[in-house]
Amino acid sequence: MKKIFILSAAFFALTACTLDLTPITSYNEANVTLTDDEQGSTSQYSTRADMEGLRNSLYNSWVKDIQEMGLEDWLVYSETRADNAYCGTSTPEIMALEGNKQDGSNNNIKRDWNWYQNQVSNSNQIICNIDRIAESDPTLSAAERDQWKAEAMIWRAFCFFRLTLLWGDAPMVLSIPPALNAENVEEVYPLYFPDRVPLEQVYEKLVEDLTWAAEHAPAVDPTNKMLMSNAFAKGLLARVYAENTPFRDWTKVADYCKEVEGMGFDLEPNYADLWGYEEGDAGDARRNSIESIFEVQWTSKSSGNWVFMMYHRNAYNPNDSYSWAKWTTPSRNLIKAYQDEGDEVRMNASIVWDKCTWSNYYDSDNYAFMHKMPTNVSSILVMRLAEIYLLHAEALACTGDLKGAADYVNKVRERAKLADIPVPASKDEAIDAILKERRLELAFEGFRFFDLVRHSSPENDRVKKVHDAMNAEDSYWQSRIPMDPTHYLLPVPTEALNNNPNLKQNAGY
Repeated sequence: MKKIFILSAAFFALTACTLDLTPITSYNEANVTLTDDEQGSTSQYSTRADMEGLRNSLYNSWVKDIQEMGLEDWLVYSETRADNAYCGTSTPEIMALEGNKQDGSNNNIKRDWNWYQNQVSNSNQIICNIDRIAESDPTLSAAERDQWKAEAMIWRAFCFFRLTLLWGDAPMVLSIPPALNAENVEEVYPLYFPDRVPLEQVYEKLVEDLTWAAEHAPAVDPTNKMLMSNAFAKGLLARVYAENTPFRDWTKVADYCKEVEGMGFDLEPNYADLWGYEEGDAGDARRNSIESIFEVQWTSKSSGNWVFMMYHRNAYNPNDSYSWAKWTTPSRNLIKAYQDEGDEVRMNASIVWDKCTWSNYYDSDNYAFMHKMPTNVSSILVMRLAEIYLLHAEALACTGDLKGAADYVNKVRERAKLADIPVPASKDEAIDAILKERRLELAFEGFRFFDLVRHSSPENDRVKKVHDAMNAEDSYWQSRIPMDPTHYLLPVPTEALNNNPNLKQNAGY
């Protein structure tokens, strides 16, 4: 019997080329040594220091790489494919997505497919090596082993979950293949060219991993919300159980939400402070709020995030990268939704008007911009308490507690200085009220399209109702191919299909 200890570089190098069934291979720094058990196994990683370096990279490199694929592109999928935002520019890839005209050649879809799987592979470097190293290096304590493994499992689960939201069934690589040679090619081939795993199996693994991680992840640290804590793991479990899969369990959604709510969080008193910043050269952006459950942070203005430039200005350097049109431009429909609700608090925190040199969607003297990334040291809020409250409301509505659902919605509305909603008369009425509240509360945070999908059915296709109405009511929207359930998911990239004969395209493409 052989043990296989695996790394990601080899996998992604080979998935970019045609497989040679009779390769001449050699082990190199991107691979691990594979030896018989009785001879002992060695790998690129063999010490506690190696694992600590990978764990630090998880936060300092892998997670911070979320800017382009995990935020910039994600907001196109979540906001522009629904009704919250125009795509913003004439970039062909995002124009196609706004118009529901995407296909497998779309470069944004290709880079995101690759990115999430690369993040999974990065996480596997920790998950698949740390137990072995703990056995051989006594300086790696059991507590460190369990915590670092749990953090990597949470990040891997987050990426798998997003893969399923975008593509449904997903390749689920849980190990890193050994180097290929003529003797092992038939055995190892499926590891380099994996088929997509049925959604039910993916979710089964997500539940298993997140349940374990929730027991071993670090506790919430109020001074560091860029930490894959037990609260983040439980919040992800609530999200997983809420999706419309065989694993949907609204009672468990409510239970996990309740657990997160009891872990020391509270709503930030002033909604705008979630993205607040101090003015002046000595100022800084707000981070680690009492509401934040997990956020991606930058602390140095000289090496902060670059993603601010996709949406508006950097308040600490207002003319930086402000010569071209921005992505994810707030729609008139969203602005009207805020105005109809009398919701100035959340509208003014989410949208800002400014002068610019382009007039794609608004007059250049009074142009609307997404305002939830106001500086280059502003955090990306991945999970916060208000989202958990509203997810809890969904769970209560779907288990018959309509008053409880209204109570959670009203917790969120109170901060926005809005009147309470009455107890809904039915489950459908409650879900519509919750979805409206989630739209206003969570605009530009990556939820809108996927919220509608979660509560769409043949009898009540909420996605289609919203999506198809936009360009009919507002000429600033791209013309849209009518939505149908086959287009809830994205196409598998053509390049991936060409490189991996085991993959099959999603229906409708």
